[in-house]
Amino acid sequence: MLTISRLAATAGVTVRTVRHYHHVGLLPEPERDASGYRRYSAQAAVDLIRIRTLADAGVPLARIDALLHAQPTEFAAAITDIDAELQRKIDQLADYRSRIAELASGERLVLPPEVVAILDRMRSLGVSELRVRLERDSWILMQALDPHVIPQRIRDKNANFDDPETTRLYLACDQSVDWEPHDPRVDRLIDDMDAWEIKHERDGSQPAYLKLVVSQISDASPAWQRILDALAHRAQRRRIAVPDS
Repeated sequence: MLTISRLAATAGVTVRTVRHYHHVGLLPEPERDASGYRRYSAQAAVDLIRIRTLADAGVPLARIDALLHAQPTEFAAAITDIDAELQRKIDQLADYRSRIAELASGERLVLPPEVVAILDRMRSLGVSELRVRLERDSWILMQALDPHVIPQRIRDKNANFDDPETTRLYLACDQSVDWEPHDPRVDRLIDDMDAWEIKHERDGSQPAYLKLVVSQISDASPAWQRILDALAHRAQRRRIAVPDS
């Protein structure tokens, strides 16, 4: 005869687990003997091992009791069903692992190689990861909402990074995220960027999805917000000064 601690050790579970199985009705609780101890038979140890094995295999406790009292054919059929369910879970987990492995590739999962090359080029130029993420998000939205412009956008972006002055402004704009909004460098950057937009015949407007992405950083950077507001204001003044013919 076994004490509860010996029974638990035999089955490889804790005493607390044995008591839980008593509580849910899976394992009968014997009466106390004359010395006040509960003594368990060898059959109780066998039953506990079967319960633990089924529970470890993922069988719900509510189903284990029926299995313990099933006829051999019923037990075999139930085990087959349980095995099939476990296989489905294994396949599902394998699919999750595959998706997680794909996510490790980051932008390569959702963007064309030419766009990924631009993001890598930005990193090699010393652009912050914050700005790279902003750029990546704009490409993702562009691909979803305005995919026909992507080839031209790729050409324009590479041409911009081939131009030293444009690259200088891009890096300065990236660095300005942490500047105070009334830092003199912000004023100079506004002038330089406005001159660049005039030279390249840009009116400062952006597609709606790019405005959404830019707002993610401008909301957290007062300097960026001031730069964007100033450029938009100057562009508006130019449009008013040159009415449509």
